[in-house]
Amino acid sequence: MKKIMFLTGTRADYGKIKSLMGKINENEEFVLYLFVTGMHMLSRYGSTWREIEKDGFKNVYHFINQNTNTSMDLALSNTITGLSHYVSEIRPDLIIVHGDRLEALAGAIVGAFNNIHVAHIEGGEVSGTIDESIRHAITKFAHTHFVSNRESKKRIEQLGEDSKNIFEIGSPDIDIMYSKNLPKLDEVKRHYGIPFETYSIVMYHPVTTEYNFLLENVKCFVDALIKSKRNYIVIYPNNDFGSELIIQEYERLKKNSYFIVYPSIRFEYFLTLMKDADFMIGNSSAGIRETTLYGVPSIDVGNRQKGRYVVKDKGLIQHVPENSNSILEAMKNIQYISRSKISKFGDGNSAERFLEIILDERFWEINIQKKFTDLE
Repeated sequence: MKKIMFLTGTRADYGKIKSLMGKINENEEFVLYLFVTGMHMLSRYGSTWREIEKDGFKNVYHFINQNTNTSMDLALSNTITGLSHYVSEIRPDLIIVHGDRLEALAGAIVGAFNNIHVAHIEGGEVSGTIDESIRHAITKFAHTHFVSNRESKKRIEQLGEDSKNIFEIGSPDIDIMYSKNLPKLDEVKRHYGIPFETYSIVMYHPVTTEYNFLLENVKCFVDALIKSKRNYIVIYPNNDFGSELIIQEYERLKKNSYFIVYPSIRFEYFLTLMKDADFMIGNSSAGIRETTLYGVPSIDVGNRQKGRYVVKDKGLIQHVPENSNSILEAMKNIQYISRSKISKFGDGNSAERFLEIILDERFWEINIQKKFTDLE
């Protein structure tokens, strides 16, 4: 049996790889291992490692790579050290990383340096801040690439990767989004103590390359939310550089009856809340990708998602600057937006396609010696 090791550092990437992990776990050809680190291990962000335990996966290893004050470069270094020791013990046949987080970069580096096959999920995408550099760096360390659509595949080819090693499977989180087993809205509201009948969702992350403007930007953002007099479910930002400033601003919301603030929400419960939200607002990729699949209007604030998948959505996504008046104006437009569902990230069968590919003997014959492939 081949040992397949997944690495997860955030609630977001775990939600995207869980369907793939489930397929591995069910198949007698493989043994699943999971390295859990990053935000999962921080109590401030909800200690989401507990949610992974509830899902019942075995061979789970927990590693604290940071505290709330650790810089990104030190967190990367710590992750490489801890993962290197773990990998030397279990000697996996395949390391699977997702997206553009520093933990994924650590996984790709450790795998490449130890001649272990590295597979990257959802490379080739466009995002703002340091995430873009991290994602493309992972692509160059990884040996195979499981992408969400044709545009992503083309970008990876531009980075010099062999097209034969790029597999278009769709976005794995859509498998869960299409699931008929998502919890009911009443159950979610009861579980999290949500008092609102109608609500919108707030997810706002730091833009690391615009740190000098972050405090002013988040103040404008929070000012607009307060002035709107709407109900909001607010979820903490990721732990990138600058997250402290956002969390400090959220203190203004905690005694306001229009807001309820959570460090984290379980992925399936978050999806149920999103499906029934009036709109989503902030700068999370969920406001570009997941909302369009459910037909939920989204207000994308600032530059974090600039250039990421221009969807011909007749206004389903409104892109606005971090200016209170612009944000409030976008909120007024929500009532005129048709909630039409759009998807260019797959059809909900990503895990099936993924399993089919790695069950093929040819996958394991892929040469991990990297070679730059020029475009024809």
